[in-house]
Order: sequence, then C-alpha cells, then structure tokens
Amino acid sequence: MPALWQWLSTGSNWSGENGAWQRIAEHLVLTSTSLGLACAIALPAAAWLGHIGRGGALAINISNIGRAVPTFAVLVLLTLSPLGEHGDWPTIIALVLFAVPPLLTNAYVGVREVDHDVVEAARGMGMSGWHLLRRVELPLAFPLIMTGIRSAVVQVVATATLAALPGGGGLGRIITAGFRTYDTAQVVAGAALVAMLALAAEGVLVAVSQVFDPARRRTKAERRWRRAGQGPSTYNEAGALPVSERKPV
Repeated sequence: MPALWQWLSTGSNWSGENGAWQRIAEHLVLTSTSLGLACAIALPAAAWLGHIGRGGALAINISNIGRAVPTFAVLVLLTLSPLGEHGDWPTIIALVLFAVPPLLTNAYVGVREVDHDVVEAARGMGMSGWHLLRRVELPLAFPLIMTGIRSAVVQVVATATLAALPGGGGLGRIITAGFRTYDTAQVVAGAALVAMLALAAEGVLVAVSQVFDPARRRTKAERRWRRAGQGPSTYNEAGALPVSERKPV
C-alpha cells in the first residue's frame, strides 16, 4: 500500500503523453465508442423483437455465443487481420461483440415481460405498435434495460485493458509497462485505476437510472399532487395533471 500510494501521489506519473490522465482519456474513448456502437446495434433490435414476441430464441442464442467467445482471442485475430492497420478499431470491434450480449438479453426480456394486461389495455386505447413500444413497453422495461447497460459498461471498462496487449491505448498500458519494468506498484496502480473507473461508471449509471426511471418520476408526481389534494386518476402519461385540472397556486 505505501508503494501504491507513492505511485499515485507522484505528479510525474500523471502528466505527459504516457501519464495516467492521458491513459484514462484513451480508456474512456475506447469504452464510450464501443458502448455507443453496441447500444445502437443491440437495443433497437432487442426492443423490436421483444415487442413483436418473436426471435427470442435467436436473441438468447446470439447472447450465449457472444459470452462464450473469448474477447482476447477475437482481439488478436482482428489485430492480425488487415483491420489491424486501422488504429483502435480491432479493440473497438472486440469490445462491441463483448458488450452486445447483456444489452441484447436484458432489453429483449424487459420488453417481452411487460404485463400482458397492460399491453392489451394500451391496444384497447387505440395505441399503434410504435406508440405502444415507445410509451408503454420501453418505460416499463427501463429498469431491466439499464441493468443490462450497467453490466455492459462495467465489463467493457474492465476488458478494455486488453487493448494494451496488441499496442493499443488505455489504462492497460500502465499495467503492461509495470510488468516490463518489474514495477509492482505501477501494476497495482493501473489495476486500481481500472477498478475505480468501473466503480465510478457504475455509480453514474445508477444515478442516471434513478433520475430518468419513468416509474420513479410518476411516483414522485403522484405524491406531489396527493399532497396538493388531487387524486392520481387524472394523471396523464407523463405523470403530471392536465393543465385544465390543476389547482391554481
């Protein structure tokens, strides 16, 4: 621990193009790019499959295959291919393949398991398929979707350290440099920075999920209007009273 603290408290280890701040920035770029692409691929497909109630076996099998494929093996193969001449793209593609399974599974299950009675009631109100998905199924599936995103973020932040093995950037470079110089404190410091970054990402996503969860927002709105003496039966879909029914202040 004293050696670890000494490494972390030494200013020269944080500055310059090989410093910790630069490696953290590279790590964040790799992680955010990979997760953005994975979300763009997995979430719309999973939400639509869950909405139509088909392709569940396909989604689950794809997720299982993605979990079974070693990320490091994919990274090495992509690096040795012609794609390896294009910077960090081998790492990004490998991380995308690693992030898709939890995103796909959770989003599909979240939408598919929405209460059937609620869905039928929404259909009875005249909602089309798109409006039903957007205004009923996705809000109700939001907690499970966010759980999948949180799982993917933590996994990708930890796995992105592998980018350093074929010469990529990120916090893994601190760890590999420590191994080369037999600097145990540097190795542990790199691992500690990865762990702290993963925990920070988890904390941010927990806060985001609590702030934007439609169910929590509606509950708060209902409590607020109950205190004002208004029942919850006149609430609109956003969790607020129509303007015509609000009490004057």
